[in-house]
Amino acid sequence: MLRRWLILTLLLLAAFAALVAWLNVRGETAIAAAAAPSTGTPQQIERGEYLARAGNCMTCHTTRGGLPYAGGRGIATPFGTVYAGNLTPDAETGLGSWSAEHFWRALHHGRSFDGRLLYPAFPYPDTTRVTREDSDALYAYLRSLPAVKQANTPHALQFPYGTQAALAVWRALFFRPGSFEPEASQSAEWNRGAYLVRGLGHCAACHGGRNFLGATPQGGLSLAGGLIPMRNWYAPALSAPDQAGVADWPLDDIVALLRTGVSPRGSALGPMADVVYRSLQHLRIDDLRAIATFLKALPPTRSQSGDGKPADPAVLELGAKRYEKHCADCHGARGEGVKSPAGAWMYPPLAGNRTVTMDPPANLVRVIVHGGFLPATAGNPRPFGMPPFGLALDDDEIAAIASFLRSSWGAAAGAVSPQDVARFRGGAGD
Repeated sequence: MLRRWLILTLLLLAAFAALVAWLNVRGETAIAAAAAPSTGTPQQIERGEYLARAGNCMTCHTTRGGLPYAGGRGIATPFGTVYAGNLTPDAETGLGSWSAEHFWRALHHGRSFDGRLLYPAFPYPDTTRVTREDSDALYAYLRSLPAVKQANTPHALQFPYGTQAALAVWRALFFRPGSFEPEASQSAEWNRGAYLVRGLGHCAACHGGRNFLGATPQGGLSLAGGLIPMRNWYAPALSAPDQAGVADWPLDDIVALLRTGVSPRGSALGPMADVVYRSLQHLRIDDLRAIATFLKALPPTRSQSGDGKPADPAVLELGAKRYEKHCADCHGARGEGVKSPAGAWMYPPLAGNRTVTMDPPANLVRVIVHGGFLPATAGNPRPFGMPPFGLALDDDEIAAIASFLRSSWGAAAGAVSPQDVARFRGGAGD
């Protein structure tokens, strides 16, 4: 009997391994041995440079103070650190030996030049929707860069996450190679926006949230919001009216936020400010309007709210005192904010501000602790910034200010505890 069970177990394991192996190669076509590096046309290179901006590729593939696209930047994850690769055309350490077919396979199937499976910190669950034409343009641009000889840093992942076997199982569960399928019922502008948001822009990598194994829901199509792993910023739901939904915004206000980082209805802080600075402000106005059109048309959803537990009166009293001392001079005695003579917000209002009332209160805590800094853009070259108070105030005082803001001027959000502050104040990259 034991022998039968052993044989049955081995057969089941073999069948499982075969299924995982098949799921990791389905849809792939073999790359010809003769596939060789190629040089793109000037038009392809120009287009590829623009697409690299749209995808914000340089941010992850460049270390602070390092050469562009030479890799080496560590990306912290709950499973360890993944290091971005060298994308310059160096023959030994970069893409110098890659053909356009190899590059397409990496974007579309998440597989490296030598056949290794790539970790989804490289967002191939999203770039699988990039067209072959755009992939070839990106390849042509990267091939045109100066070659940098810089060896790739090995990933530092915990066991078993650093094994190809574990990655293969993850991909079998959560990754499906795909393509962008335009919706016939929508306009060309909406479809262009959907392509940029769901593909090269990989917005779901932050705004989609992640499960306990690091996968984004709905195959990377969800924009329902989530805490960014290891950074403790909350990427708000792009479809929720009480978070980052823009269904009721004028289209021009959405475009202004994407292009300049500020608009009459809100501003970009934290990781989003970096996206505006490095990527979105460089996009053509037609692409920005396409993204805005897509985001505005997202069906409204309800976000998950907190427990709504009111703060203790003594905490609110402390928060009111600290607000008067540290915040009211800029934001106003009643959180009304201050506008410039030209009518633009210099200091944003806090009354009715979604960052203040949003659950979880991660972004409110982080702005108080680390300060709030808008991106410097052509449309807002000298943005006002908020200083950090993380050293001047302890966790109890920060929690009191946050609780006061969330219960004042018509707001009825839940209290913030000192434990919340301790949880959200730190994070990778601070």
